[in-house]
Amino acid sequence: MRVYQGELRKLVSLPSAWAAIAVGVLLPAAFTFLNAKAAAGRGGNVDIGFQELAFGVVAAIILGVVAVSSEYTTEGENAGGGRQITTSLTVVPSRQRLLSTKLAAMCTVVAVLAVGSSAVTLMTVEALLGASDLARLPGVVLYWLLTALLASGLTLLTRNGILPLTVLILNTSVVTVTYLLTKLTPLAAFFPDLAGFRMFIRRVDLPVQLSPVAGGLVMTVWVAALLAVASLVFRGRDA
Repeated sequence: MRVYQGELRKLVSLPSAWAAIAVGVLLPAAFTFLNAKAAAGRGGNVDIGFQELAFGVVAAIILGVVAVSSEYTTEGENAGGGRQITTSLTVVPSRQRLLSTKLAAMCTVVAVLAVGSSAVTLMTVEALLGASDLARLPGVVLYWLLTALLASGLTLLTRNGILPLTVLILNTSVVTVTYLLTKLTPLAAFFPDLAGFRMFIRRVDLPVQLSPVAGGLVMTVWVAALLAVASLVFRGRDA
């Protein structure tokens, strides 16, 4: 419990973590507010609010990355002029325990953020359109959690946050490379991001249709495989 509390304190002490929290709460609600009137004019949109929450997952990506990358930074946040990982392994010699508690602390913050962001966004939908589908809320939370774990796994492999942040945020918010690949092969619909948001997005133009449960299972398998590899690499190489 002490290790978990310590990892939780380290994460919430990062300015970038608080920036991610602000992004995660404000952006989906703001975009929902802007899009709701247009959706009402077109006769409604069953995914209004949820599409914006899919975009808001960038906050989970940031949290997943900085939870790990802050251990390897040589200057700046939590570094004190050196790499935090050296101190962390001195306090907690078991790498598996350190990694497990770090991911658990990160997942706690992401889960709370996902619930809070969803509540604000869906209340906005309720106020503007008079209806929202709370049954899809667990899918949103699970999607944010799995995306954050995916980001953490990639960062463990690279030991640097720049590449995972760039790739994942660009793919989520600017150029959805995985979606473009579905135009070349239907197998691209099984990439973790495309499979995962089927847990709460209903209208999707993809060559393969997955149920919410199937989409969640596909994304979970991807994340579990990546974390297994990242864990082996983390335990086997020098700090």
